Amino acid sequence: MKPLKWFGNSRKSVKGFPVQARHRAGIELLAAQLGTPPADWKPMPSIGIGVNEIRVHAENEYRVIYVAKFAEAVYVLHAFGKKTRQTSKHDVDLAKQRYRELLSERRTL
Repeated sequence: MKPLKWFGNSRKSVKGFPVQARHRAGIELLAAQLGTPPADWKPMPSIGIGVNEIRVHAENEYRVIYVAKFAEAVYVLHAFGKKTRQTSKHDVDLAKQRYRELLSERRTL
């Protein structure tokens, strides 16, 4: 099983989800760690190749943006509550920035 590696405040954000949403996000991240697709997800090529979004439907909508294509870990780039149909530019830009940081860190290893 791949370990989870968290970027920025993504872990704190998931911990701030309501209990039901946090539980569902944990189950879906475990699936990603085991190499199987989460139950409800979509690719996010606008952020980067191999970046996916877990969709959590609880009291409200929650999202976890992650990358599982690397052998060493599943990287959680961003997690947030969603209030509108479209993902906000701020959330997309933040995930893009963290993905670039991830790629940069991997190049220096």
